[in-house]
Amino acid sequence: MKTIPSPIHFRSLSALHTAMGISAPLHPLISIIDYRETRFDPKIFENGTKSDFYKISFKTSFHGKIRYGQGYYDFENGGMSFVSPGQTLKMDDEEADYSGMALHIHPDFIRPYPLLKKIKEYSFFSYAAAEALYLSEKEKKTIIDVFENIQNELNERIDVFSQDVIISQIELLLTYSNRFYNRQFITRKAVNHNLLSKMEDLLNDYFDREKGLKGLPTVEYIASQLSLTPRYLSDMLRHHTGQNAQQHIHDKLIEKAKEYLSESQFSVSETAYQLGFEHPQSFSKLFKKKTQFTPNEYRQSLQK
Repeated sequence: MKTIPSPIHFRSLSALHTAMGISAPLHPLISIIDYRETRFDPKIFENGTKSDFYKISFKTSFHGKIRYGQGYYDFENGGMSFVSPGQTLKMDDEEADYSGMALHIHPDFIRPYPLLKKIKEYSFFSYAAAEALYLSEKEKKTIIDVFENIQNELNERIDVFSQDVIISQIELLLTYSNRFYNRQFITRKAVNHNLLSKMEDLLNDYFDREKGLKGLPTVEYIASQLSLTPRYLSDMLRHHTGQNAQQHIHDKLIEKAKEYLSESQFSVSETAYQLGFEHPQSFSKLFKKKTQFTPNEYRQSLQK
């Protein structure tokens, strides 16, 4: 049986710097790697990498087209991507040809601060590389300034204020990133509306074809069909509609339930099974929550 090679696991910044062919980090728990200074063989990383750090990559330029959802887009100004500890990365064709830098942060560096909890609330750390943040020239300068502030602080002699200053810059970097992602949802409205239409078609097809055979559609299933991560899909939907992906699925469920209840002689239990519910009680509870009626009460209201 053929074994799948494991990704390289970097547990220390020193090991990462060595693999990248650069000098040791100035601080054991945080560093910025400038890709112009690296000297490494890409074949070393062909099986992927994972690390014990948060990684915020800032790519100053791309060459060629970048995948975004189910399409490709030219964006020469560069952009950002975010990785949580333990995530596996692949250096594929979409990421291999770029210049820029990456901030690596060990959780121990932020452990004494509220940022340790706050950083987990930034959903873009769960986005895929194809859902990167693409920056305008003005936004790019803003991000570069923050990176430079962190690097300058690391270059200075470490004192009792150094960690506080760097933490504040990381918080600023994440706040800007959050703002710019919201801008991206707005500027790519046409793309996102296309995704909304495809999601609607997917749900219609699911309910029309499966008839409960595969159970209820999940956010993970819908996201995978759209080539998106579940978090990105929910964030995009919430921005444009005020509802996350699960709420959209529930709305479609109720819409289909109303069709069955009004156009067929299915019992409530049969309607629930047709929709993919394992337990009719779960269906009745959701229907009542969404419509203020039980399924039977809704059916009776149509006969008045």
